[in-house]
Amino acid sequence: MKKVVILGSTGSIGKNALEVIRKFPDKFKVLGLAAKSSVNILEEQIKEFNPQYVAVFDKKACDELRKKVKNLEILKGNEGICKLAKLKEADIILSAIVGAAGLIPTFEAVKEGKTIGVANKESFVMAGELIKKQGKISGAKIIPVDSEHSAVFQCINGCNKPYIKKIWLTASGGPFRGKKSYEIENVTPQEALNHPKWKMGKRITIDSATLMNKGFEVIEAHYLFDMPAENIGVLIHPQSIIHCLVEFIDGTYLAQMSNPDMKAPIALALSFPERLPEIVPPIDWSITTKLQFEIPDTEVFPCLKLAYEALNAGGSMPAVLNAADEVAVEAFLSGRLKFKEIYKIIKKVMDAHKIVSVSSIEEVLEADSWARKMAKKEIGE
Repeated sequence: MKKVVILGSTGSIGKNALEVIRKFPDKFKVLGLAAKSSVNILEEQIKEFNPQYVAVFDKKACDELRKKVKNLEILKGNEGICKLAKLKEADIILSAIVGAAGLIPTFEAVKEGKTIGVANKESFVMAGELIKKQGKISGAKIIPVDSEHSAVFQCINGCNKPYIKKIWLTASGGPFRGKKSYEIENVTPQEALNHPKWKMGKRITIDSATLMNKGFEVIEAHYLFDMPAENIGVLIHPQSIIHCLVEFIDGTYLAQMSNPDMKAPIALALSFPERLPEIVPPIDWSITTKLQFEIPDTEVFPCLKLAYEALNAGGSMPAVLNAADEVAVEAFLSGRLKFKEIYKIIKKVMDAHKIVSVSSIEEVLEADSWARKMAKKEIGE
């Protein structure tokens, strides 16, 4: 039986992971749960899964939960979450905290040499090189949870790397696929949150609408699979059935396919190298008779270009990209920014940044802090 720690248990990935665990009580035991501030959801999870360890990032929320749950030590803040990330008795750490907040706990788990299911792509966007280096030192095993990276992981497992020519990550295209630039100038947050295929958290859904999420995934793939930027492509695939294509030097391809459901890559990460039965319904080929592919329009969705630029620039720039995006998306969701202005804010922040090489997490966080302040200044906060 695997002992599982879930960092970000009250979010979309965390809830899906607990659904998988609920279905296979003979295979998994929840050792620890960590969340930012969703006390009511976390309380219910504690009652059902009876973890030994719990951590809450927000001080006020932690105090509130301590009043409700008496028979359990509840750890507080980033320090508490990092303690869970390093638990010696944990067989796998599921890193599912959204945004830059997930970086330090993920890095701590890597330093400890843990097996980590990484759903927090921002960790690799911000500090991919550092995580890779630390992982080689500690012997940490990283299993991707993003559907596309899980797909690549499955396709290239056991392949000789010199035979791989290119990795293609697929994207549904989001709610504005096929639109002209002027048609999405004044879209509302509600329209942008209406994703046609995936049920996800708010930030990742907006990032999917701008294609920035796919840009982040390109950066993550670069570090996970040691592929240069020019050998990682993006295809719009509105059916979201094929999650990646791996192109080989002989002109052949391998694809990974399933109905779009995050429980599939989550279950694989939790159970690897085993597979669990009946996680998602099989594809109904009587209905799925057409699979489309398109090249993304980076004039309409320029955020994808910014991600490639940040990856090629290297150093502190990917961390700046992520931080500026996080601030801009938050401003859009709260009605302080138009949809097309998300790109403009990020571009301004990147243009103003003087790239520095990063050799520590502290330097990554300095770049992150600078970019947040600059983005807020550009927004007028």
